Amino acid sequence: MKITIPMNEQDLNADVCPSFGRAPYFLFCDTDTNETTWLKNSAAESSGGAGIQAAQILADNGANALITPRCGENAEKVLRGAKIAVYRSTDGTAKQNIDALKAGKLQPLAEFHAGFHGHGG
Repeated sequence: MKITIPMNEQDLNADVCPSFGRAPYFLFCDTDTNETTWLKNSAAESSGGAGIQAAQILADNGANALITPRCGENAEKVLRGAKIAVYRSTDGTAKQNIDALKAGKLQPLAEFHAGFHGHGG
């Protein structure tokens, strides 16, 4: 499984970024090989639709799961269409969240916000 997490910095021991679409980086972790890779989020600086663009980036890079504290409705539609499962992150590092997902301890993200539509965040 290829897990993706929005991150403020390229460090497995850093906390998960609170924003999905405007996170500076995405961490990709392949649970089959334990290989991790980093991708700069080109959607982070967009004037609008960052979540939709970020969701498309994940789809284009073969993600199977996303761990994030929140996600907008429009991004969720793209993620659902790409069959990317979305899980609610817990307080803690990227590594702790990956381990929690592997152990079956993360819950699916059930609430999706309407989005910020150019208002930042």
